[in-house]
Parts: sequence; C-alpha cells; structure tokens
Amino acid sequence: MAGAPLLEALGRLWQVQAQLGSGASASVFRVSCCGDSRALLGAVKEFVPPARPGPAARSAPEYGFGKERAALEQLRGHRNIVTLYGVFTNHFSANGPSRCLLLELLDISVSELLLYSSHQGCSMWMIQHCARDVLEALSFLHHKGYVHADLKPRNILWSAEEECFKLIDFGLSFKEGYQDVKYIQTDGYRAPEAELQNCLAQAGLQSETECTSAVDLWSLGIVLLEMFSGMKLKHTVQSQEWKTNSSAIIDHIFASEGVVNSAIPAYHLRDLIKSMLHDDQAKRATAAKALCSPFFSIPFAPHIEDLMMLPTPVLRLLNVLSDASLQSEEEYEDVLEDIREECQKYGPVVSMLVPKENPGKGQVFVEYANAGDSKAAQKLLTGRMFDGKFVVATFYPLSAYKRGYLYQTLL
Repeated sequence: MAGAPLLEALGRLWQVQAQLGSGASASVFRVSCCGDSRALLGAVKEFVPPARPGPAARSAPEYGFGKERAALEQLRGHRNIVTLYGVFTNHFSANGPSRCLLLELLDISVSELLLYSSHQGCSMWMIQHCARDVLEALSFLHHKGYVHADLKPRNILWSAEEECFKLIDFGLSFKEGYQDVKYIQTDGYRAPEAELQNCLAQAGLQSETECTSAVDLWSLGIVLLEMFSGMKLKHTVQSQEWKTNSSAIIDHIFASEGVVNSAIPAYHLRDLIKSMLHDDQAKRATAAKALCSPFFSIPFAPHIEDLMMLPTPVLRLLNVLSDASLQSEEEYEDVLEDIREECQKYGPVVSMLVPKENPGKGQVFVEYANAGDSKAAQKLLTGRMFDGKFVVATFYPLSAYKRGYLYQTLL
C-alpha cells in the first residue's frame, strides 16, 4: 500500500498516513478521509496477495478476507467489537489487486498498557474496565455462535471516542462446531485443549476434543492475570508447575508483596480469574456468568496514570489556577478566558468546567468535540508554563464529566 498514498473506498478518497502493523497475510494502515472537515480517520486492513505464484497461495488472502468480513458483518453493532465501515479492492498493490477492510481507528492496546505498567501491574479500575468490556464482547459473539480464537493483549484496543475497550482481529475466528483453522490462539494465551489440538495436528492426527467458546475465557483469564501482576506469563503457563497446580501459582501472584494491587477487593478478581482458567473447559465460567462476579460491583477510581494513557474527548488541566484566582471573580474570569483561548487552538471547545470547591477545586475540565482534538491539546499543553506554573494535562472520562462526577483521583 506504500505505492498507493491515496485510496478510493466507499466513494471517498483516503490518504494513507502510516503502517500500524503487519502479519503473515495482512497489513494494517492508518488513513484519513480527504476533504473531510471533521478529519475522519480509519484503519485499513489489507490482505496482501503473495509474491509467489500458485492458486492455493493466492486464494489464502481472499479466504482470510472473506472470513473476517463475514464475522464482522454478523457481529456489527456491538460497542465492544471493532466497527467495519466497508470493504474495497486496492488495485495498486505490488502483487496485484488486494482485498481490504475499512475499519474504525482505535487507540492504545492492552499490550502497550502492559509495557507502561511493567512489573507494577495495572490499576484495579483499568483491569475492571477491560474485563467488563471484553466479557461483554465475548458474551455477544458467543451468543452469535462465534469463537474469537485469538484473544490477547494486542487484540484488545481502547476506543477514545466511546471510552471502552474493543476486540479486533477476527482472522482466526470460527463458528462453534465448524472450526476451519488447524492452529488457533497465540503462545502464552492458548487453552489446554487448543494446545493439545495443535500438537496433534502437527503430528497429522485429529483431536477428539473440540475447541469451544471456552478457549476465549482461558485467554482472557491470562490477560487479566498479566494486567494484575505486570508480568508476561508465557513461560509460567507453559511450565510443569503451572500444569501441576495453576491455582497455587495464581494465589502466589496475588499474595506477592511486589504487586501493588494486593488489596482487600483483589480476592474477587483472583476468583474471577480462577473461574476462567480451569483445565477442564466444561468447568470454565461462561462470559455471561463471569459478568456476574462480585468484582464488577466494586467502585474503583482511576489512577492519574490511567487518565494519562487512555484518551477521551475531555481534557483535565492541573496546576493552573491558584487559590487567589479562585477567590477573585474578575481574575477568575480573566484566567478562564485565557485558558479557553489557548485550548481552542487545538479544536472547538464544547464546554468548560472549573469547580471552585472540592472535589475538583481549581482543576480545569475542557470538553472537545472529539478525542483527536483533546489528544493534540494534551500532547502540547503538558509541561507548558501558565502563570509561572507547569501545566499537567490528563484525560478525563466523558461519561463521568457529563454526570458531573469528579473523581478523587488516586496518585
């Protein structure tokens, strides 16, 4: 696609901005709609024809495209599953015409969040948010008869506009009872029955055990355990110790003094994870049952690191207003006008809120029309000097802002 900086899709021209990732049969690119005043963005997944000749080799990308398209069309409309805008053909691919999916552009992945929280673990607020969103997606797609079959941190992305995590990449998905892929899931997130099936397939044998939607719950259990511990667990879950007594290893992780999150509510999360990691898939919790866990009834507040990493349309500015500015009405109005003028440089400001009393006293909340504008503002305002002070800019949940709910943010 590098040779085609402009693409025609859905009756519009799209500018290719950057490559976001690539795999064995497909590559993903960030694109923007030309001539669109709202700067509409998207992601194009291109199923690249192979360079080598042969009908079998050339049919693989077409099959992958058709398979993922069908899944996304049947699963369209759920807020926790990536949205398919449409499909088109790129006639300028180096190896001939290639089939493409035009998808919504999402933001940071759980894989990136794990890098930022390495050896410390994610906050309970973020783990709960991710767990609930992914379970909602799984409950929906399992109800529709689908198995995702490749759930891992890289395939869970944050939507800045909708403030939720979404599942992507349905390239290995299949209808339960009609598995058309020999090898499913990724090392480190592969359920025991899928591991057995893969090993037998390599030996030319067929497994008597069928892989079901339970494989997705196993993968999510490992993802949540990694988010809690801040550690990659690939070698742990492949060890003999894990196979002998995985429950004891999970208990050890939750009892570790090095884990920041070892607090009272953590045992609800521990039990939820254990319910997903039974070796016997018949004993594994379903997505619908997992959503009933008491872990989801606990009200957690986000840490300031969460609000730095997860973009939303609302920006929160700290260290801007002094007590003197809050007490003088004239000075208060002047400062607000200066802040509004500065913030409007990055996009239209929908609303502003500056509480004079706690909670949120002296903090400035700026709502933009979209998350793209707030991201640009956050990037350029953080570290700027305002009235002799360094500005700290974080994002803030739009849903909480609209309700007038101001978190006592944990530092």
